[in-house]
Amino acid sequence: MALIITDECINCDVCEPECPNEAISPGDEIYVIDPNKCTECVGHFDEPQCQLVCPVDCIPLDPAHRESEAQLMDKYRKLTGN
Repeated sequence: MALIITDECINCDVCEPECPNEAISPGDEIYVIDPNKCTECVGHFDEPQCQLVCPVDCIPLDPAHRESEAQLMDKYRKLTGN
């Protein structure tokens, strides 16, 4: 699954630079995650870096974008050319 940022986001700016796929960007009111770029850090790290640094725990799995580990790895390979 891709991740999603919920309304609890306080716009603290710590998640955006942690994303290795540049999937996080400022939205109209809160940060947003592009599900086409989010691999949950598969291929880069053992766990999603944005979740690790988020001080309010507002980055859960996005139920609208269910993906297996293999699908996330395929997406990682397409995004990075590896």
